[in-house]
Amino acid sequence: MKENVELVFEICVVIPKREAVLKGEEDFDCGNVFARELKNAGLVVDRVIGNSDEFFKVAAPLETLGRAAAELRIMKRTHIGMDLQFDMVEVDAFVKQPDGSLFSWYERFQCYCHLMHGIVNNSKSSRILKFNRREIRWEVGEHLLPKLESEIIIKQIFPLHDDKIRKKLLKTWALQWWDFTTQPVDEIYAYYGSKIAIYFAFLGMYTQWLLFPAVVGLIVYFIDYGSANLVVLPAFFIAVILWAIMFSQFWKRKNAALLARWPITYGNAVDEEYKVAGMKGNAQPRQNPMDLIKLLEADRVKGKKVFTKYEWFNHLLRIRNDALIIISIICLQLPFELAYAHLYEVLNKDIIKFGLTAIYLATIQYITKLGGKVSVKLIMFEHNENPETRADSLVYKVFGLYFMQTYIGIFYHALLHRNFGTLRKVLIQRLLISEVVQNLIETSLPYINYNYKKYAVRQNKEKEEKGSAGTFEFTSRVEKEFLKASYTASTGEELEDGLFDDFLELALQFGMILMFACAFPPAFAMSALNNIMEIRTDALKLLAMMKRPVPRASATVGAWLNIFQFLILMSICTNCALLAWLFDEEGKWKIEPGLVVILIMEHALLLIKFGFSRLVPSEPAWVRAARAKNSSQARDMYTKRLLRTISGGEKTRELKKIE
Repeated sequence: MKENVELVFEICVVIPKREAVLKGEEDFDCGNVFARELKNAGLVVDRVIGNSDEFFKVAAPLETLGRAAAELRIMKRTHIGMDLQFDMVEVDAFVKQPDGSLFSWYERFQCYCHLMHGIVNNSKSSRILKFNRREIRWEVGEHLLPKLESEIIIKQIFPLHDDKIRKKLLKTWALQWWDFTTQPVDEIYAYYGSKIAIYFAFLGMYTQWLLFPAVVGLIVYFIDYGSANLVVLPAFFIAVILWAIMFSQFWKRKNAALLARWPITYGNAVDEEYKVAGMKGNAQPRQNPMDLIKLLEADRVKGKKVFTKYEWFNHLLRIRNDALIIISIICLQLPFELAYAHLYEVLNKDIIKFGLTAIYLATIQYITKLGGKVSVKLIMFEHNENPETRADSLVYKVFGLYFMQTYIGIFYHALLHRNFGTLRKVLIQRLLISEVVQNLIETSLPYINYNYKKYAVRQNKEKEEKGSAGTFEFTSRVEKEFLKASYTASTGEELEDGLFDDFLELALQFGMILMFACAFPPAFAMSALNNIMEIRTDALKLLAMMKRPVPRASATVGAWLNIFQFLILMSICTNCALLAWLFDEEGKWKIEPGLVVILIMEHALLLIKFGFSRLVPSEPAWVRAARAKNSSQARDMYTKRLLRTISGGEKTRELKKIE
């Protein structure tokens, strides 16, 4: 298993700086013991003394990663297309990553988790560890890492940036402004993992597709067609709905092509044992499926009853939690939203409206975050199958809260008051706030937070070293990375990472421009311009302003695609209502024939929405052909091996009879 790969430190463990270790106690010091145990596990450790903490940079040789992968029974793609358990002896049978490495970043991270969590006290008696004159008893069979975390000796564990790759991505991705939407998706996958790579592939494709409705929307809005407007607006509405339907279907094709290009396999039990939240094994307690399978094998009748009971109990539990969120939205959030929308409509002075909006935004953000915390608590009691289903559950619950927060006021102006002048003003304000201000906050807050932490460390160091000459400087790159913010979600960081907020922002934008397309066609152009900036600012945020994110297993955009599909259906209904009331308000159509035309249009678009998936396959033909070829190769190989085994067995039995 030889591979000429430069050893890179990918994980950092942070512990507080300790007092000087007394002579003769070096072997009992927590830091020394931890470093020694890491080396015994086959890891390479580089210790860096910072200004207020000590940093253990950890790297793993290929042989160590291979051993861990074999112990974890990680499934990897083979050259015949099958996913088989990794075996160090047959390493040449497995497909390498796009960057030439044997293991993906996600697989390497799981191996680090396994090796570090696998350190236990294998001696025959407990061991005494010392930390700042404090004694800690390490019991027989106890894991060292959770022990040091519980004693608040280990402050944090986080992935390290590879400075060489990071600088390359800064040049070819974050600072590449000439080509608006092109991104090195394969390199992003190799460095950050599939979930982040798929997000940026989705964002890039969405932005490219936005250019068409952006141009058409500007033409429709700024050119006066006179009486032809009666035809232009419905035509624009039909065009953008068809555009949205096609986008969602062609994204499925692109997603399938990416998965065929990347050797992604997540059929492991690893993700449950080592949660991604800081490498802590805090998976929620739930019924072990293996216990149910054993029960089914022992007693089929009883096992079926238990399986059925377990299935329906979990299903009803999720329905109950969703119902609680919906009732809370209707009883608590809806009256508040309607009251704000009504006051905004009746107030005359702009300064009062501005103050009301400021109070509303502050209050509604608090209510939404509170609802998000409640959603997380409810999800923790659900028996979801894996981290991805838990994350999807969070998406549905929290999006319901933000859907109400974002759109109810707009619905009020559009559907109840039918005031299209106010509606356009509200849309412009919301788009500017949600896109321009949001981008400024996203990029500035991590930078401000990072500089504040550096200032705090600098102040503490200067207090400790009063009278010392010279300017205080950060000498180690690892300490600078430690002070950067983590890529976490603003809601439910126990279940999701920062992509939750990024996808939520895209979904809310998509709903706003599509559901009210007839009222404000230039919204598509504003969103396209924002997304071009979003690609670069998100890349810059990940590469320069935040710690390297913990990789998460994901092969698709998950529940967010269902959210986009839901918004398309909502858009058909809302735009049809807008057209009917708009034309009636202008006195151009009578309401009766107008409603007939709108209803026909609505039903036709709904039919197209549900039928388009039949017209455009979700996978490219070459992906299906490659899978069929791999399946055929695997079947032929297994058939030949099985026949040889049967033939050998028969010959052995015949020889025994002769003897």
